[in-house]
Amino acid sequence: MALRRLSHLRAVILCMVICMSLVSCAGSKISQENFEKIQTGMSLAQVTAILGAPTESSSVDVAVFSGTVSKWKAGDVTITIQFVNGKVVAKQLSKGDT
Repeated sequence: MALRRLSHLRAVILCMVICMSLVSCAGSKISQENFEKIQTGMSLAQVTAILGAPTESSSVDVAVFSGTVSKWKAGDVTITIQFVNGKVVAKQLSKGDT
């Protein structure tokens, strides 16, 4: 009986380690290195190819202009990118609670 519980405990721990590894891999795109790859004039599709899908996004359309602010978050790192008419116009990298 004790051997069965120990085996079950090992399986649970292994699953937790695998899950934690997968989560850390998913956030690895949100980095200083990838932030520096983002250039003014890039499209959202190009940025998404580098950073993955944004964590959150909000848009506004006024006459012939459209603006979007998208954020990518992983741990304490946040990358914020502003798009006008589908192209990058500004970017910011934040670390910590600031």
